Amino acid sequence: MSTLVLKKSNAAPIASNWLQRLKIRFHNYRVYRNTLNELSALSDRELADLGLHQSMLQRVAYQAAYKAH
Repeated sequence: MSTLVLKKSNAAPIASNWLQRLKIRFHNYRVYRNTLNELSALSDRELADLGLHQSMLQRVAYQAAYKAH
């Protein structure tokens, strides 16, 4: 009779961690794109009311998505 010894693998936590990071990156990118699309849809007058200019939209969207945490 032989005995089978199973070793605990680190593959599952690593894969899970990788998947979690991928989900976070995808979520942040979607927030960035949605924010940029909504701001881009505003007129220059509406942006001025918010204190923004067309040249600032990418930076504002980036800050909303990646620096809000």
